[in-house]
Amino acid sequence: MAAVLVDPSRAPVAFGRRGVPQLFEELQHHPDSGRRLRALASLCDLVHDPDRLYQTVNGGFLQQLQVLLKDENPPVRAKTCEFLQLVSDHSIGRQALLASSLLPPLSLLLDDSSSSCRRNVLRVLNRLALLPSGAESLLSLVPKLILKLRQQEEQEEEEEEEEEVQVLLLSTVSCCSRLDPLPALASDAVSLLGHKLSHRCPSVRREAAGGLMELSVSLEGKQQVCEQQLLRVLVSLLQDQDQDSEVQTNAAGVLMNASIITTGKQQCLDLNVVPVLLQLLEEEEEEGGGEEERRRRRRRKALVLYSLRALTALAEAPDGRRLLLEHLPVLVRRSEAPEEDGDVRRAAQTAVRVVTWTP
Repeated sequence: MAAVLVDPSRAPVAFGRRGVPQLFEELQHHPDSGRRLRALASLCDLVHDPDRLYQTVNGGFLQQLQVLLKDENPPVRAKTCEFLQLVSDHSIGRQALLASSLLPPLSLLLDDSSSSCRRNVLRVLNRLALLPSGAESLLSLVPKLILKLRQQEEQEEEEEEEEEVQVLLLSTVSCCSRLDPLPALASDAVSLLGHKLSHRCPSVRREAAGGLMELSVSLEGKQQVCEQQLLRVLVSLLQDQDQDSEVQTNAAGVLMNASIITTGKQQCLDLNVVPVLLQLLEEEEEEGGGEEERRRRRRRKALVLYSLRALTALAEAPDGRRLLLEHLPVLVRRSEAPEEDGDVRRAAQTAVRVVTWTP
């Protein structure tokens, strides 16, 4: 009896563990693009099952997709990238992709004619960059990702999907820069990310500030942030109560890094950042439960730690120390409160020691 195709957009799937091999056989042996698309659609459905994902990854099937990434049919390339995006959602899939030879042909599709294909490629690369080994593999792509960001800047697209593309590009560059900031710094990323700090989308501002925080860990990054007068913008982000909390946290992280060097200290003091940082320390933390509240508390802790470390660095300058001596009780309260988080209490104790230090 002939198989009944219930969904015309899907290929018939064999029962059990025969399903994945059967679909990959169809991808390899049928030149008709319609048949390949239906097989890929069925594979996208199957890979949601952990057993089928494991079978796909460990059965050597991913390598067979290399031909499809170069297929002349744009929908086939886009669907193949969608399948790889689903695979990359899982740690085992990311490891398998990094061990395969799919990364070079996949990166070429950053210039694909299909926006859907380009977006799925970026999703895959972004997930790979979450792993240190993935970020290392993508370092050579950083200049190209920066170029893509510049093209987005020039197009000034309004669509929500274009904002997602910018977030993916910024996030991937940030992950790679955490491992090695030099490729991004050499591509003038500081200037580009600084411009993104004023973007209308909070997610774009968050990722831009996060990228600058990673870049400003290095001395060259600190210097570029100061040279391009970005601290003024970052201080304004800290003062804006309507900002996303992660935007403020990342902005505080950049200030923390930049205030280590003399130029950064002076610019921060000229911008009167000390009262702003002290105000962040004095804001009350709301109580509550649930996963979302726990995430909010983690972000709040990071913001407080970055603020304390920035104040500690500013206290190394005579003007900063004099100003902080007037507000010493704020730091002392954070350093002595028994209910305070241990990391925050230790950071506050360090700040108190630096502020009260005498020759």
